[in-house]
Order: sequence, then C-alpha cells, then structure tokens
Amino acid sequence: MSCPLRSLAFALLAIAPLAAQDLAVHGDLVHTMAGAPLEDGVVVIQGGRITAVGIRAETSIPEGLEVVRATVVTPGLIDAHTVVGLAGWLNQDEDQDQIDRSAPLQPELRAIDAYNPRDRLVEWIRGLGVTTIHTGHAPGAVISGQTMVVKTVAAPSDDDVLQPFAMLACTLGDGAKAEGKQAPGNRSKAVAMLRQRLLDAQAYLRKSESDDPGKRPAPDLGLDALGTVLRGEIPLLITVHRALDIRTALRLRDEFGIRVVLDGLAEAHLELDLLKAAEVPLIAHAPLLRSRGEAENATFRLGAILHDAGLPFAYQSGFESYVPKTRVVLWEAAVGAAHGLGFEPALRAITLDAARLLQIDDRVGSLEVGKDGDLALFNGDPFEYASQCLGTVIAGRRASSTPR
Repeated sequence: MSCPLRSLAFALLAIAPLAAQDLAVHGDLVHTMAGAPLEDGVVVIQGGRITAVGIRAETSIPEGLEVVRATVVTPGLIDAHTVVGLAGWLNQDEDQDQIDRSAPLQPELRAIDAYNPRDRLVEWIRGLGVTTIHTGHAPGAVISGQTMVVKTVAAPSDDDVLQPFAMLACTLGDGAKAEGKQAPGNRSKAVAMLRQRLLDAQAYLRKSESDDPGKRPAPDLGLDALGTVLRGEIPLLITVHRALDIRTALRLRDEFGIRVVLDGLAEAHLELDLLKAAEVPLIAHAPLLRSRGEAENATFRLGAILHDAGLPFAYQSGFESYVPKTRVVLWEAAVGAAHGLGFEPALRAITLDAARLLQIDDRVGSLEVGKDGDLALFNGDPFEYASQCLGTVIAGRRASSTPR
C-alpha cells in the first residue's frame, strides 16, 4: 500500500507546470538497468537530462531542487511497436488512421502526418509509465506505411520526436491478404508484389544517381521511401507469425541485402536456430495476443523461449482492431515475467532492450548520466497487479500524476 504522504507528493505534480525540467527523484528501490538496482537511490535531472544517479547518502542534490519520493523507480517504459496516436480511443472512422486499404503497398504514407499526440490513448499509456513509443501504420497490408519513435508528451517538440521515419511497416502471411478478389490473394502473390516493388526501387535509385539530369526519374515518394530501405538507412519492420513466413522474410533480407526487424513471431519456437543465425532484431508479440488464425500458436511464454535461446527481444503492445483499443506494454511484460521470463529480463524488454532495438539507447532505456530524464514511478513492484503508476517524468517534466 502506498504511503499517504507519497501519494500527496505525486498529487502535487498536477499543480506544477510541465515546463519544469529540474527535478530529483528519491526511490526506495531504483532500477537503473545499467547495473544492480539501487536501494535508497536518487536520480537528479537538470535541463531535462540526468546529471547524477546513485545512493542517496552518497549523491549530492543541488540546493533548492525539488525532491519527489517514490517506492520504486524505473526508466520510462518503451513500447517497441504500437499504433497508438494513429488508432484513437473512440474506435470511430475519424480517429482510425493506422491503415489505408485502398492499395496493398503504400510506403509513402508517413506516420508523423497522422500521429495525434493529444489522443486519449496516448494520455492513458503515459499515465502507466510509457514515455516512448514506436508507433505508426499497422500490420494488415504488404506495406502499410512508415513508423516513427516519439515521446508520449501532449505537444511533442522536435527533440521529442526521436525518429520521424523509423521503419517501414510490412506484413507477410495471412495479414497481408486483401479481401474479395483484390490482390494479393495469397502468400506468393504478396511476396511477388513486394519483390517487384523493391526491384522498381533499385532501378529508380540507379537512374536517380545518373550524371545526366535528363535521365533522372521524376520524384516518387513511394520509391524514395523504399530507397532508404535499400540503402540500409531504414529497416523493414516485417510482421510475421507462421514459421514459413519467418523464413520468407529472411529470404528477402538476404536477396536484397536489407535490414529487417521481425515482429509478432507466434511460431518463433519452430525457428530458433534460424533466428539465432540470422541475428535480426525481434519484437515479440504481446503475450495476451488472441491465439487465433495465423497467431494460433501465440504463447504467454514467447519471451521466456527467446530469452532462454539467447535471443534479445523487446515487447510491444501491438495493434488491436477493436477492444481493447490498445494493450499496455507494462502489463504485457508482467505476463511474460510471470510465465518463465522473470522480473529483470521482462523489465529490460520494455526499457533498455527496447531502446537498443530501436537504436535510441543513447537517450533512453536506462537511468544513466547524460540520458534523458524519463522515469516511471510506482508505489510497489511495477509488475504486481495491485501496484499503481503514480507519476511519469519525461525529460524532467512532470507529464502524469494520476494514479493508475
């Protein structure tokens, strides 16, 4: 049970201006993810960045700096794949921008053009400790569009948008099939369409590099986006569940020499040796994903299976087409922790390991000097059902204070 005085301290966060960026957080237990947890630890944030982390008795707190008390402190949580901000909480046509099914391949669609930082779902997950999300266009088309990495603030600045174009969202398997008689109607058609588009992009890049301006092609937003993939600047985020689709994704990677991130992976247990040899980043499906269709072999234990095989991964909340409108990566990691993964690896999968996968670990994912002052504050074990997130800090700004 939380201490009334601590609850009052967090309640006062609602009064303080969000612009404040200097703060010290003193926790009974601080999980830095950069070493062993600190008992009676403190994190000092100045100018939005962490300037000191250590045992309270050994760490100097600048005079006049406000000190907030907490029971448990973690780095701000990271959702490695979601559609929050594009898929809104109303579940009405006007706030469902996560996918457009008018064409099977639309690499030109930018997540940043559709992201709504003030949607109630963004506010909701922020109140549960999620400070950074990798969000964008949803699975459900061969190429549905681009993704982005952004802080969960209500009005993100340029500094809060960590990656305006992070990955290109792609789906292989049943999820890529179109309805009725539209293409693609089966797996091989979907892969053929993707392969042809990549070949088109290769030709486009060659022509674009011509010394003769007259031979250069007209600008093409879709081919430009695919060009970033072919140049190795951006990976394909490929959602796959079946073992055969995992193999197809890796075949395409080798064929075109591109970077891929595999997402979903309900049948990863059938391809552990292949995945280990491939050394590709893995985003495990949300443990509570409905086990049906091509995800019929989804399991609470996927995180434990990958961890035991020595395969680093991150957790996601994923995409829910109806209800719940979003899962919460904190609770998904808790389920994974309870089903063989354990506390520390589960917390890493939504902090440091997620940051490394997204290549943003220079700024977030652990509590270290020089990194962003992003913290989640709890009144108990974050994975305990009865615990609450009582405050969220983003770059030293008190971004949430409603207990959840």
